[in-house]
Amino acid sequence: MKKILINISFLLALGVAFSSCKKKLADEYNNPELSTKPSVPNFFTAMLNNDRVRPSYWNLRTYLLTQIGIYSQTASFDNSAGAYQQSDGYSGNYWTDFYYASGNGSGPMALYRSMEKTYAGLSAADQASQKVFMEAAKVVLYDQASKMVDAWGDIPFSQAGSLESTSLIKNAPFDDAKTLYTTFISGLDEAATYFGTATTTASFQKQDIMLKGSMDMWRRYANSIRLRLLMRMSFVDEATAKTAVNAMLANPSSYPLIDGGNSGSYSPASSDVLLQPLTNYANSPLNAFTESDSYFAPDYMLNKAMLPANDPRIPVVFDKYGKTVNNVFVPNATYQAMPITFTAEQQANDYTSYSVIDSATFLNNLKLPGIVITAPEVNLLKAEAFERWGSTTDAQTAYNTALQQSVSFYYYLNGLGGGTVAQPDAATITAFLNNSNVAYTGSTDQKLALIWVQKWVHFGILQSDEAWSEYRRTKFPQLTFVTQTLSGYTTPPTRLIYPSVETAYNSNYSTVKAKDTRTTKIFWDVK
Repeated sequence: MKKILINISFLLALGVAFSSCKKKLADEYNNPELSTKPSVPNFFTAMLNNDRVRPSYWNLRTYLLTQIGIYSQTASFDNSAGAYQQSDGYSGNYWTDFYYASGNGSGPMALYRSMEKTYAGLSAADQASQKVFMEAAKVVLYDQASKMVDAWGDIPFSQAGSLESTSLIKNAPFDDAKTLYTTFISGLDEAATYFGTATTTASFQKQDIMLKGSMDMWRRYANSIRLRLLMRMSFVDEATAKTAVNAMLANPSSYPLIDGGNSGSYSPASSDVLLQPLTNYANSPLNAFTESDSYFAPDYMLNKAMLPANDPRIPVVFDKYGKTVNNVFVPNATYQAMPITFTAEQQANDYTSYSVIDSATFLNNLKLPGIVITAPEVNLLKAEAFERWGSTTDAQTAYNTALQQSVSFYYYLNGLGGGTVAQPDAATITAFLNNSNVAYTGSTDQKLALIWVQKWVHFGILQSDEAWSEYRRTKFPQLTFVTQTLSGYTTPPTRLIYPSVETAYNSNYSTVKAKDTRTTKIFWDVK
């Protein structure tokens, strides 16, 4: 595809913004980089400060857009021979960014092990005062580790991080993926229970750059990730998932969630778990999109899901684009995505006739937050659970609430980027919910399909990893993938293969080598 011509005058300020990023962290929080003494609170802040959570340049450019976004079709891509080929180097970067406290991620595993070691050396009184950091860190670790499982399956976990724990380098064994899910689900329940009675501290409020020390929000965060994992494994172990999820949904006072309350009280900034940028600098999302040709509207998302429903999110998710004629820019008359079946030559020649993603919401938005979990996702999880195991009326309520919240969420992102598109009025929202392509009607299977497609739409570009996991779990949307010509990579994978940075050095790789293929499925992928 051709490179898009976008106003990039904002780049002039990036040098100043970049230099101010670390200064702001140092000024407002106890930055672990500035301390020579191991500190549980300092390690915790570093753990949160994760560029694999934020839509930073490297995370977008090397992982979300050019690998996972292609496999989930939440991003556009060139229809080339190697389109579905995994990048060993880039996936290796993501892998190491989880295990080691360096590079483009915070290294949650290494930092958590450092926290454990430091915490063990504290007095009983200090342990009591700093337990809140350990419980919150456990939630973050389990959340990030579950994404590793969803991408690769079995991963080193229970014995990983030996250098930080014992100052010895030891090859960690690969833990069974389903067993890890059980550990995560149990641990998240324990953490949520803890936060239900714990009291925040001034130190925790200062160090918590994500939720500002709110015990209520940490409780909701833990419960919501637990709900996500239970629903993800619900087709392989439905009895366990059904019992646990129904217990949560039947008692919301004991299991509060990131669900935003009713649609009228939902505010993304206060209701969702978001990691805001420390400065107005997001490592140039524009460059990540344009360098990887990922700025065009995905075919299914716009043409099949949103346009037929007259979706009110369209004006803040996409731009009509256009072409220059006699030095005058002429916008396209309508929104339309380039067909996924276009050849690379057609993509290169006809790109100006098709829509691109919105510049205020995405391309030029230096205030884009990292999305951890949102109320729309949680309500769509609730809708699925109610439809399968409970009341279809409750399912419809949760579904409609989720769609209204998702509209608000994308207008919120647009506003952060300086967009001025007016929020849709109540009549527009009602018409959207009643549109025959969206309205919650039909058989149970048809309603579940609605839920799953709308969840995929909501995840979009910024949560391509969750979109890919849910696509593999549910097989919705029913996407078309053009068969490519590179031998061994004609179709997208069902999992990532382990990167060479692990296979070349971990002697325990031999125990998982037989199932290290592109076509092996993650344990929850059984439909």
